[in-house]
Amino acid sequence: MRFMIIVKASPDSEAGVMPSEELMTAMGNFNEELAKAGILIDCDGLQPSSRGARVRFSGDERTVIDGPFAATKELIAGYWLWQVKSKEEAIEWVKRCPNPMPGTEAEIEIRQVYEAEDFGAEFTPQLREQEERVREQAKKN
Repeated sequence: MRFMIIVKASPDSEAGVMPSEELMTAMGNFNEELAKAGILIDCDGLQPSSRGARVRFSGDERTVIDGPFAATKELIAGYWLWQVKSKEEAIEWVKRCPNPMPGTEAEIEIRQVYEAEDFGAEFTPQLREQEERVREQAKKN
């Protein structure tokens, strides 16, 4: 099972405050543990929403909204993508994580990634083949 582990933003992360060397070391060590355990697929931190944009869809219309965005606690500051056996295993790993926002309350969200079998009959053999081609091309990139 794949899970996306989402680190919620804080006022500091949204202000562009960079993590301390101590936190970067602790996170580096944690990431190394994840890699050695064979569960880490990908991970990264995200720049503040002030450097981002959103595209709102309304029928055929597209509206671009430049950041920053309100509701900091709903924004994402970083993520991991893990391959684990269960949600419970993901929870146990998150509980071992250093506090990503020292000195303040932080939250990490755990969300399971859809797998092909979750989509049922609508995910036709042709769509499965297309998905496999796209994933292979993405790996090459």
